[in-house]
Amino acid sequence: MSDLTGELIDGRYQLIRQMATGGMASIYEALDTRLDRKVAVKIMHSHLAQDEQFVERFIREAKAAAALSHPNIVAVQDQGWNQNGSPAIFLVMEMIEGHTLREYLNEQGKLSVADGIKFLLPVLSALSAAHKIGIVHRDIKPENILISKEGRIKIADFGLAKGPLIGGTLTAESSVILGSVSYLSPEQVQRGVADSRSDNYSLGITAFEIFTGKKPFEGDQPIQIAYMHVNNRVPKISSLISGVPEQLDDLIYRTTSANPDDRPRDATIFYEELSRISQLLNPKENQLSLELDIPIEPMRPKPSRKSLRAKVKEITQAIPSTPAPRETTQEVQKRKKASKRVRRNRKIALVMAVAVGIVGWYVLIGPGSRVVVPSTVGASQSEVTAALEPLGLTSLIIEKQFSEDIAEGRVIQSLPEAGGRVDAGGTVKLIVSKGPERFTLPLVAGLTPEAATNLIAKMPLDLKPLSEEFSTTVPKGYVIDSNPPSGEKVKRGSVVVIRVSKGIEQIALASYIGKSSDQALNELQDAGFAVTSTYAFSETRLAGEVISQKPAGGATADKGSAIALVISKGTQYAYIPNLFSIEEAKAVQALKDLELKVVVKKIGKKAVKKVTNISPKVGSKVKRGSTVTITVG
Repeated sequence: MSDLTGELIDGRYQLIRQMATGGMASIYEALDTRLDRKVAVKIMHSHLAQDEQFVERFIREAKAAAALSHPNIVAVQDQGWNQNGSPAIFLVMEMIEGHTLREYLNEQGKLSVADGIKFLLPVLSALSAAHKIGIVHRDIKPENILISKEGRIKIADFGLAKGPLIGGTLTAESSVILGSVSYLSPEQVQRGVADSRSDNYSLGITAFEIFTGKKPFEGDQPIQIAYMHVNNRVPKISSLISGVPEQLDDLIYRTTSANPDDRPRDATIFYEELSRISQLLNPKENQLSLELDIPIEPMRPKPSRKSLRAKVKEITQAIPSTPAPRETTQEVQKRKKASKRVRRNRKIALVMAVAVGIVGWYVLIGPGSRVVVPSTVGASQSEVTAALEPLGLTSLIIEKQFSEDIAEGRVIQSLPEAGGRVDAGGTVKLIVSKGPERFTLPLVAGLTPEAATNLIAKMPLDLKPLSEEFSTTVPKGYVIDSNPPSGEKVKRGSVVVIRVSKGIEQIALASYIGKSSDQALNELQDAGFAVTSTYAFSETRLAGEVISQKPAGGATADKGSAIALVISKGTQYAYIPNLFSIEEAKAVQALKDLELKVVVKKIGKKAVKKVTNISPKVGSKVKRGSTVTITVG
């Protein structure tokens, strides 16, 4: 997405600068021109605004945060569509000037038990408020935990949240795993479901990282990490660091259990247990104050290079850089009488100059000059460029890999990864997806089993033993097809079975002579025969009974072959019924039902005419198709 800095959104929000960009949206520092205050405006990438699923998720974030009123949750103030100017779906949030927990950990490393608890309690207080009204965040991680300049902790990014107040179910969309894989609970990876216990798991993993300085599981690919969360047990904190209270060690271990039933039921329970541990460690500590702020020194802002150079110059100029002239005896004596305070001040100035010089080196050319790499996973090449250019960085594709999770042309991994650092003006190396790896099954129909096996065996597939089955079209001993069928694209390692013909199945025929035609038709068709039927009169078989069949019963026939049945229409003779005094129309229909031809003679002037005479007479035996004359009047 192009940089929208300078745009006026919705006639109200003046975009000042782009602060961050991700795979879904960019965040801008903006001025609310109506209320004259700074705000943060989150704008969805234009190419995603055409996708209803992404738009729904974006709006869901606004609803989720708006449903919550808590000092430790980033407040959402507005949401809408920009109608005038650049088309944009936007979300307006309170402006948090500070940094993320990720940035804090990158600078500070692991935290002490006391400081770590001070970070966790405000987060749990916020999650507790969400869980009480049925909202699950589903993406708790250090990147979504903000620390203001004043030390206040806030949870951000409810884009994956779901619950009864904001709609939807607690399942993942389209079997696609959302959230950050390093913090996903096993049930989110396996079944795509999440509840309050899933949030506790993610915060438990975050706590593990806070106290140990590392994630419990690392891997080259996201799928590897997800597999570890499902199949491996998160170790105890005490296995990596010493001095961890047993109660805290057990709590985090339970919270990161693969079985949701072993974890605290919701954030309220988690908060209460952690509060009790904190009180045991420091009984005099006022826990209520921890819900809002952390009484530790926030990260210091980096001095600018210009001011740093000036400071170094100012201090170093105060230090004599040229040798003093030779002193007289009187001057020597005078110097020896100089106060200790003066000599001490000179030493202090020297130390300060060295310190500032070291700081200057760190910021200007040392590690402090390095730029933090933003997240690029899942982004396209153009989106990566848009994210790196403002930072003075470039990108280089070093490898392309197949991926089942990342679409073709999008980033699988960056080197360094998000949160890492590179030299100013440096290059971020990218591993880009080639899309899912697929192999097209070759055409094997009509080949010998050996030829078909050799052809498929060249591919990285799991070829199973031959499967034999009857076929009406393929001769015995030749390949019918493969399963999956030829031409289909399959994953590496997919199971493939070659289907070989046993020829046409032979089926023994039963005799259906004298049986109902319905029974014969049903059983023969179920056996796979093609049945043809003809009808004939019979003086020995009732109507609907089989008179004859071909082939005859007792023989065998190819499955799918034709079976000819002759079915009785009953006797070819009919008896003249008594139709006297029956209305004309009813009498004519009764005779036609007997397959007789009818001639009507009319006499008289009655409107409704009835039968007065029948020829041949009533009870006469006549062949079907014969003519019967009735007189009506």
